[in-house]
Amino acid sequence: MKPIIIAIAGGSASGKSSVVNEIVSSLKSIDITVICHDDYYKDQSHLNMEERIKTNYDHPSSLDNDLFVSHLQALLNNQQINKPEYDFVTHNRKNETVCIKPTKVIIIEGILVLEEKKIRDLADIKIFVKCDEDIRFIRRLKRDIEERGRSMDNVISQYLTTVKPMFNKYINPSSRHADIIIPNDNKHDVAVDFLIAKIKDILNNN
Repeated sequence: MKPIIIAIAGGSASGKSSVVNEIVSSLKSIDITVICHDDYYKDQSHLNMEERIKTNYDHPSSLDNDLFVSHLQALLNNQQINKPEYDFVTHNRKNETVCIKPTKVIIIEGILVLEEKKIRDLADIKIFVKCDEDIRFIRRLKRDIEERGRSMDNVISQYLTTVKPMFNKYINPSSRHADIIIPNDNKHDVAVDFLIAKIKDILNNN
């Protein structure tokens, strides 16, 4: 049986991971693989740290979509892949990769997964998570300081120079490709319930 691919996009810190966790929790009896688009940021070993820090991670060109698409196609053909992992502290890929085997459901999550047509064309269900801009900024500020070792000034500067402009130029417009838009300012139980029902329906039909 060909795996089902669910693409979940949305602005940085919009709550994509929360939606993913709800899906996985609601489908405990089904084998699910979650792949983060972030892990496919391009290798930057040829750059020094100062140059790496300047990378615009919210621009489509920062991602190795050719590798990402080829890996998705391999999984769809029931072949395993060696997925890269990205380290946001060193601003580069880790030396280690992770072996991923195909499962019934594959969730791909990232800010730009709906921006690239080749990725959209492989997805059975396309979701965009919307969230208030102020809430997203606060969540991102807290996450980047606590988990990625960034300073407050660095997070604010990055948000104003790249994150916000790229959201308006690339990420938010990609929501028009979504089958489902999930508002994440408050509870979104109903939207997730509909999504779970749709996934089960596809699995049953397959």
